[in-house]
This record gives sequence, structure tokens and C-alpha cells, in this order.
Amino acid sequence: MIYDCAIIGGGPAGLNAALMLGRARRKVALLDNNQPRNAVTHASHGFLTRDGVTPSEFRRIANEEVTRYPSVEHHPLTVMDIQKIPEGFLIMAGDQVVRARKLLITTGLKETVPDIPGLKELYGKSVFHCPYCDGWELRDRPLIVVAENEGLFHLAKLLYNWSRDLVICSNGRSVLTDEQKQKLSSHNITVSEKRVAEFRGEAGILQEVEFADGSKIGRTGGFVTPHWQSNFVFSERLGLETNAIGGIIADAMGKTRSPGIFAAGEANTGAPSQLIVAAAAGSIAAASLNLELTEEEFSL
Repeated sequence: MIYDCAIIGGGPAGLNAALMLGRARRKVALLDNNQPRNAVTHASHGFLTRDGVTPSEFRRIANEEVTRYPSVEHHPLTVMDIQKIPEGFLIMAGDQVVRARKLLITTGLKETVPDIPGLKELYGKSVFHCPYCDGWELRDRPLIVVAENEGLFHLAKLLYNWSRDLVICSNGRSVLTDEQKQKLSSHNITVSEKRVAEFRGEAGILQEVEFADGSKIGRTGGFVTPHWQSNFVFSERLGLETNAIGGIIADAMGKTRSPGIFAAGEANTGAPSQLIVAAAAGSIAAASLNLELTEEEFSL
């Protein structure tokens, strides 16, 4: 059997693509190892009709809806290898071999939070990375913002809309200009370039931050900037071009420059995105992929 499309990655982009292709009566293999980036998060926000849903519940509902379409199959497997073949692609996943005419990559990202003791226990509970996703829940609370790159200034300005009690920390690095420090200070935002020694909290709730010099400050929530890395390891083998941060280069419709391969969501951009944005990208890529299949069938 050869599928019309193999979708690698079962996050919002992959699931929405599977939904659209299923409704188009395409034979789809959805390959996903159930290791979502947002698994540590207690609730996902910003998605109409699903605001506040847990990531696991979102995936459960989505998988249930997608697999109602008889041409869509969900394979809970890790992809081990992908090869180009004359009729499309050969995918080795677990002990199965999947053949597909087209390939849609929606594998998302891996995130690594700064190596600060105590942070992992709080991450996804009272310390987050996305203000649009979790800023509302931390509104008006004393917050700390930790980033080791130039994005710290932007993040500080953004969070000022959610809380005016901010401590901005570059964790021992010099990433802010004097002008930026002055601008933040003029808004009563505290700037620290000290290295963070430890995050302390209880039951997932941040209570205190200690710096390397022994000083401490009480905080009840915060935001950090993780390191992002692509989950897709076959780009070079498949001849895919990537951008400066590892995203697979594709056009506005998700079509890459490698024949038969599409990419959507974070796999395409290389940067984190909200559920609703990734889902929309999956829908667009699915329509583009279906159109390509249709044109090929009518050219025979």
C-alpha cells in the first residue's frame, strides 16, 4: 500500500493537516511518537473553543476527530529513517515501513531551558516562555525575566503590559545597551546582569530567586528564553534547505524546494508558535499538498 501522504509529527500542525486531508479523502499516515514540546504545560491558551485545555486533552480530542475519517491512520511510532524512492518516500518507523507519495513535516521543536538549579521543577507551572500563552495568568504579579540574548529587551517591554513589577536578568551576560537599560529604568523596571544561582519554590510555584553573589529577591512567577532546536534530523539527507535557526525553508503554502516535501508549523519557521498558528499552517500546507496531488493525477 502507498499512502497519498505521510505526516511526520502529531502536534497541532500535523493534526490539522491530517484533518483536512482526511476530509479530502486522501490516504494519510500520521506518524507521531507522542513527545510534544508543551507536555510540561498545565494549560494551553489562545485557541478559540479550547482556551485553557491541557496539551494531553487537546491531542486526545484532535486524534479522535482526525481518525473518524477512514482514510487517516495514526501510527504512534518514532521515525527512524526516510528515503526517497521512485514513487515518493519510504519511511521506517518502529518495526513498520510506510510508503507515501508526499511527505509533510510537522515535527516542531525541542526546547532546552537555561541550566539554572530549580528551574525545571517550576517550568510550565509558574515560569514560562511565552507571554501571549501565559502572561494573563501571571498578571500583576512580581515577575523575573531571564534571557541570555538580545531578545531580553523586547521581552521586557512586552511583559510590562502584564505586570509593572519586573526584574530583568541577563544571567551574567551583557546583552543590553546603556540606552536600553536607561529606557527600562525610566519605567521602574529593575535590570540585573548577575548570574542566577537558583530558582526556589514549592509545589511548582516560584517563591525566590538567588543570585551568584548571595543576594535574593522574592518573585512568584517568571519568564525565560529557552534554546530551540529542530526535531527533524533528516533535512540534509532529503536535500532540504534550512534557515538560520534550523527551520525548513518553504513557500507561503508550505511547499519546500525538494519535490514532494512540505513543511508546516514550527518545523517550517524554526521558532515557537501558538497552537492556533501552527494548526492554521497545517491546514494551508494540506490544501497545497492536496492540490499538487490533484494536478498530478489529472496530468496522467
